[in-house]
Amino acid sequence: MKNVVSRERKMAAATYKKMRTLRSITNSHAHSKTSIILDATKYIDELKHRVERINQEIAMAQNSTCQKSCPVQLRVEAQDKGFLIKVFSERRCGGLLVFLLEAFEELGLDVFQARVSCSEGFLFEAVGVKDDQGSSECLNVQDVKRGVWKAIQNWSNQVKERTDEGNAYVPSLVLLS
Repeated sequence: MKNVVSRERKMAAATYKKMRTLRSITNSHAHSKTSIILDATKYIDELKHRVERINQEIAMAQNSTCQKSCPVQLRVEAQDKGFLIKVFSERRCGGLLVFLLEAFEELGLDVFQARVSCSEGFLFEAVGVKDDQGSSECLNVQDVKRGVWKAIQNWSNQVKERTDEGNAYVPSLVLLS
């Protein structure tokens, strides 16, 4: 019997100590266990809201930094039977590849060889050759640049539409010679 009472006292003392610690962490002025726990719950909710606000601020800061420092770079070079097209961004560009391939189709180019990487940024290098139907006979470097850039802008507009707050990445064009 004595051991049971001693154990109960130790548990009560441990509970009291934990409640006192919880009360001091949450800046609660309550004295009952229920009130201290309610204050702790409110405190946790406040912390969650702070974390959400901070994460939003970080995302906005990264987005604005990226808009300024991570432009999409586009290079188009004429080759014997087609064009070498390079698109690069330090930022990941989910979905951009589909838009680029659609641009190839619209320009009448077949993908002869391609290399794509999107692990840390976005890199697309492809050789587009004129299709057999001869529809791209009169294409020049400027036409291909315009067609590919239009695809990048269409992708960017779609990203903006899917973003609730309008904080989408808006690429700026850097044409490399």
